[in-house]
Formats: sequence, C-alpha cells, structure tokens
Amino acid sequence: MLEIKDIQVSYGSIKAIHGISLTVPEKSIVTLIGANGAGKSTTLRAISGLIPVKAGTVRFDGQDITNLPPHQIVARGLCHVPEGRMVFANLTVAENLRMGAYLRKDRSGIAEDMEYSFGLFPRLKERLHQPAGTMSGGEQQMLAIARALMSRPRCLMLDEPSLGIAPMLTRSIFQQITAINQERGLTILLVEQNANLALSISNHGYVLETGSIILNDAATALLKNPQVRAAYLGD
Repeated sequence: MLEIKDIQVSYGSIKAIHGISLTVPEKSIVTLIGANGAGKSTTLRAISGLIPVKAGTVRFDGQDITNLPPHQIVARGLCHVPEGRMVFANLTVAENLRMGAYLRKDRSGIAEDMEYSFGLFPRLKERLHQPAGTMSGGEQQMLAIARALMSRPRCLMLDEPSLGIAPMLTRSIFQQITAINQERGLTILLVEQNANLALSISNHGYVLETGSIILNDAATALLKNPQVRAAYLGD
C-alpha cells in the first residue's frame, strides 16, 4: 500500500535522510524504530508532504504522491498523527473530531465514524464539550488518533503515540491501534520509542540509524535479534 524508495530529505545543507526505502503492505502494521534524531519523524513528515523530498519516490496505493500538498495526500487516504499530538487546544473534543472530517460531505458516515471513535475511546464521549487543551496527554493522544480516523483513512501513520503518557494508558492505546488494524483493515506505519511494545503488535520492523535503514525483518525476528535487544530493548 505504501512504498518509499530511496528518499532523501535535507534541512538546509544538513542531510537528514540518506536514501531510505521501506514497504508497508496493505492491512499490516509496520514499525520504524531508532534512537532520537535517527530520522523517524522526518520520514513520516516527508511521506505526508509536510517537508520536501529531495530525491526518491513515495508511492501510495500504486500512485506517486511524492511532494503532493498534504491535503491531497489526506484526500487519497493517507493520514498522519504527528508527534506531540497537535490537537487544537482551544477547540472542544467534538470540534477537533469535526476538523478531522473537513474533506468529507457524507454526514451519516461522519456520525458513524464519530460513534466508532467513542467505542474505541469512551473517554472522548465523556469530554465531548471540553476544550482539548485541558485534557491529559493520554486523552489528547486518543483524540489525535480519533481525529485522524474521522478522515476515513486507508493508511494511518502514528508518530510516537506513547510519548509522555502513563504506562496504563499507553497499553490501552496500543490495544486500540491493534483493534483499528483488525476491525477496519487499516494499514499502519508506526514510529515508536517503546520498541518492545511496538514490535509486539507489528508484522514487520525497520531499524533507522542516522538517516539510514540498517536492518529490517519480521517483528518477531527483531524482538529476538541481539543487536536490537541491546540497542533498543534494554537488554
């Protein structure tokens, strides 16, 4: 569904991504792990059109989407939940969710997807009229994922969903990520600092180091890999 081939990204004269390639098969969960500064978030931002790709291609569902404007990429069914959640702090939960559906006109479908989000994250329904900025980090992460689902994507990119969240809420959010994948057949590309948790729900994983892919394998194999365990799993 998503194929990145030899992409390069630079910030001014500094090359952040050195020709990486990765594939995300339809209905799979693929995880990208690596140390801080390895280029994980930059990769997602380049895919979603937020920063320019200097070389290489990004293909989604067989179509070249390299450097398309972000709203066109969302319209094709590829949605990005950014690091730090980026909810609209002054808007209510309901208003944030409606913002997620801004490209849609099907009112009944929008209402249906809102109810689906409440089924995943009941806390959002309880806080429907509360300004998003007054909620906890975990609740804001739930809202950021639900807002992305309101665009009815076919592929969801999640950047550090566990960052700054209590462990109990992190486990709950990861259970729902698995549910979204299984119930809706949603393809997921996950960037996550908690490599153990991310790989445990994934089909495949890539290890990124200073802008280059140094390893890729089935998630179960990466969990057992001594190099990965030493560097990212605390062994």
